[in-house]
Amino acid sequence: MAHPGFEKGLALIRAGEYFAAHEELEDAWRAAPAEERDFLQGLVHVAVAWYQAGRGKRIGTERQLAKAIRRLQPYAPSHRGVELDALLMQLRERADSSGALLWSWWLRHPQPPERPG
Repeated sequence: MAHPGFEKGLALIRAGEYFAAHEELEDAWRAAPAEERDFLQGLVHVAVAWYQAGRGKRIGTERQLAKAIRRLQPYAPSHRGVELDALLMQLRERADSSGALLWSWWLRHPQPPERPG
């Protein structure tokens, strides 16, 4: 049975409550079996990345996005109901923030786009 923090954490990310999502997903990660920990830790990094972006922390955002991509990639294309191919594409687009134009847009729109489905 999945830890309740998993579903609650996903719902909180979708609602833009990134700090609370991080807390829920971290609880689920700690309780997870070894084969699920990287997946859950990747989602924790997603929540922290969006939280850092909302605070205008470019370096913190980029680092968390890189960690999320590294941890989630092995579970693609989807895992536990999460469409990882679409999520990874969003994360990579945000991580490719070498241009000032993209970063300035991101600071004005820190919430990730709605995920289909």
